Amino acid sequence: MPQRLVYFNGEFIPESEARISIFDCAVMFGDMVFEMTRSFNQEPYRLRQHLDRLYGSMRYVEIDCGLTIDQMEDVTHQTIKANLPALDNLDFQIMHDVTRGGLSLYENIIREGTAPIVSINIFPLVRHIGSLASQYQTGSHFVVTPQQSVPSRYIDPKAKNRSRIFYKIADLQANRMEEGAMALLTDEHGFITEGTGNNFFMVRDGEVFTPKPHNILRGVSRQACLELLVKENIPVHQANIEPYDVRSADEAWWSSTTICMMPVTQFNFQPVGDGKPGPVYHRIIEAWSAEVGINIPAQAERYAELAKTWVP
Repeated sequence: MPQRLVYFNGEFIPESEARISIFDCAVMFGDMVFEMTRSFNQEPYRLRQHLDRLYGSMRYVEIDCGLTIDQMEDVTHQTIKANLPALDNLDFQIMHDVTRGGLSLYENIIREGTAPIVSINIFPLVRHIGSLASQYQTGSHFVVTPQQSVPSRYIDPKAKNRSRIFYKIADLQANRMEEGAMALLTDEHGFITEGTGNNFFMVRDGEVFTPKPHNILRGVSRQACLELLVKENIPVHQANIEPYDVRSADEAWWSSTTICMMPVTQFNFQPVGDGKPGPVYHRIIEAWSAEVGINIPAQAERYAELAKTWVP
């Protein structure tokens, strides 16, 4: 099978050869921004929205990558086309990484130089969604962790950056509480913000609530959920949510790029509602599946079987 290729500052190079220096600002400071988009039927989903956020992130951290957003969109499609022979008809991630480049202190020993580096990689979603396939039926367990979100006055979470060690600490704390549990963060006032790379929704009395957008990453999949809820004539509110409120919720879910949306059936070791995926969740995931022309949970089940023998 042909090998996958990475777009790397204007060239296509083999995935196994895509490297940055240990003196790159991304390694030295976590100084980089990124986006992950996914495909459905090998067509990118909401690519322009992801790129809009990528360019907003670059403006926030003051990186000029040398490409306009239209040029970035064009090279993204070129990267997809170059990789289709190696994808075996699988859906895939599209990962955009933009670093500030090598630290000038080490400029004489950095092969790539000190200018910003743009890379785009394409990777099948077999493991991403296959590993979580069962949770479309059983649901996830969210726990509130001691590690809180970083307030936006320090680092704005709306800019998608790699300086996110607080996410990892929260994940470690959640896993110590219960293996497989997922972290749900709060702000300094105790209001729920987001998970570690996902957004949170809850349902009570037929109405949907999700945290206000000021201290969270405004997820593209979160926006997709909001739009689908409006189309389905289901009331939705962006509001301050306390952990106490989730205990009286009828159902809940989380959203992210790869899985789209996943039910939350346990919260802080107690069932959410009746402990099963709820009717609003089912209604929205079915509407989403219809929109993209793929049964999203069924695809995850197929990929779970494939993952048992799949070699990247």
